Amino acid sequence: MTDSILPLSPKVYLVGAGPGDPDLLTIKAQKILAQADVILFADSLVPREILQYCRSDAEIIRTANKTLEDILPVMVERVRSHKSVVRLQSGDPSLYSAIHEQMQALAEASIPCEVIPGISAFQAAAAKLNFELTIPGSVQTIILSRISGRTEVPETEELASLAAHQASLCLYLSARHADKAQNQLLEHYPPHTPIAICFRVGWSDEKIILTTLEEMAKVTQAENLIRTTLYIISPALAATAARSRLYHPEHTHLFRPRQSTAS
Repeated sequence: MTDSILPLSPKVYLVGAGPGDPDLLTIKAQKILAQADVILFADSLVPREILQYCRSDAEIIRTANKTLEDILPVMVERVRSHKSVVRLQSGDPSLYSAIHEQMQALAEASIPCEVIPGISAFQAAAAKLNFELTIPGSVQTIILSRISGRTEVPETEELASLAAHQASLCLYLSARHADKAQNQLLEHYPPHTPIAICFRVGWSDEKIILTTLEEMAKVTQAENLIRTTLYIISPALAATAARSRLYHPEHTHLFRPRQSTAS
């Protein structure tokens, strides 16, 4: 016997739709989509296939050509009319999604909201590549960032300074500035550092190219990549055999006592 599903409260649900593959939508997101009265849908970044989970009578509003000033009054009016509203956004709402300004505006209008996380492109890309971003003895830190463009990056977070860590660096929103990004990364990463150029991860026209840092801009331009591209720059892409301590017989913790490795 299954539990009955409670109706959604009238509020705004900021839902992460993941990087493109509808199967990567979380169960919670799918349940909310199946009940919501209104769906505001970032149609330039979220595949239409995800709408299959919505109610057939749900109001679908495409937002690719709209500004926050267009979208906010719609969300406010629908919630005040006792409707549940989903703002469906690509990837995970915690990364480059502009939810901060939306939540502030909703709070000023006394409209409640809830954030539903989603899979980010860097996670989906690592899965496609069948590799781990943190390899013992090679790299244990992941940096998620972007290069300065129309949206400026704080001076303390300039790409060259982040590159000094030589960590696994996942670079968003930077394809239009591939030359600049490459030059800054080369200040600290060796030219032969392996990178993955990941275009529209999870979409039907997905393209993932493995190359080296010194070829980053050249490949980007040859493939005419100007948007929806993620770069992963990481020593882990070339990591040789390594062993984590976590499952080693000599590693003890609360649930597993030390085991002898003697023959």
